[in-house]
Amino acid sequence: MKIGLIGLPNSGKTTIFNALTNSESEVTAYANTKVEPNQSQVKVGDERVDKLSKIYQPQKTTYANIEMIDFVGLSTEEKNGELFSGTAVPLIKNTNVLAFVIRNFEDSMGNSQNPISDVETIINELLLSDLIQVESKLDRINHTIQRGKKTNELLIEQNIFNKLLNQLNSETPLRHLDLTKDEEKLIRGYQFLTMKQMMIILNSDEDNYGKSKEIITVLEENHPTIEFAGKFEMELCQLDDKDSVSMFMEDMGISESATNRLTTLSYDVLGYISFFTVGKDEVRAWTIRKGSTAQESAGTIHTDLSRGFIRAECFHYKDILETESEKILKEKGRFRLEGKDYIVQDGDVMSIRFNV
Repeated sequence: MKIGLIGLPNSGKTTIFNALTNSESEVTAYANTKVEPNQSQVKVGDERVDKLSKIYQPQKTTYANIEMIDFVGLSTEEKNGELFSGTAVPLIKNTNVLAFVIRNFEDSMGNSQNPISDVETIINELLLSDLIQVESKLDRINHTIQRGKKTNELLIEQNIFNKLLNQLNSETPLRHLDLTKDEEKLIRGYQFLTMKQMMIILNSDEDNYGKSKEIITVLEENHPTIEFAGKFEMELCQLDDKDSVSMFMEDMGISESATNRLTTLSYDVLGYISFFTVGKDEVRAWTIRKGSTAQESAGTIHTDLSRGFIRAECFHYKDILETESEKILKEKGRFRLEGKDYIVQDGDVMSIRFNV
């Protein structure tokens, strides 16, 4: 999973990035659209992996990973749709979800916060970026047709991009547009920004944290929203004394780390779940979309497992936690053989049988 942190200048994106990744990237009050993004991978904390490792005592334990990418502040002065530097464009296009970091504190220049307005500004910038891309593509299509190269494929493209144009002109993100599977396949390569899933990180200072329920309620009408005390939580990451960290978190009313809270929301937004593979060599968590079949899930491990899929030997994490023995699971009839169309459940433990 790749999460892109975007926001207006001085929103505290890099502060949030540091809090999420335990990094020490430079925090600055100024933004430059040519600056390279900060990137870091963090493991997805999952107590199920810990408990499975305790049972199987593997040589290696592998958690799921999330890649965090901290993009520079969006400049509202860019009128050509180029919101990101050339090297950042592939990164933003390959993100799974965009997290808007929204300032909920008075900045160093004395500007008061306006979270709802800031979200609207970011959405408008993303809409404009997509609009320019769609208009450019339509111009090329129409130019080709005018030159007499009028093919069925080109007319289909023209129809789809006119759909996209109308949607964007109505100031509505493309992900809300009802497209057929064929239409989705045709435009997939363009990776339009407003086709991506979006969520909001409300970045509050210590005075505002936990006191912005009305703002969060309004924001949640359109986007999943989570509140962080960015600067406070970044400073917590720099403390080595775990007892002190727990005490400070409790004082602020923070129950989990920033990373765990964002991970939970991200999995929910994207419809992701986890299954596990276990053994003496390795216990590992795998991330899949909810509703994935056993054969599709096998392909997450390796494409050969999907191509040669025979069956999945399967049981649930809770079952092995209760018995701590696969032998007992088999005796109790909780060890199952599932076919390729079985819908994998969150917490399933699977071993794939396949033909080479």
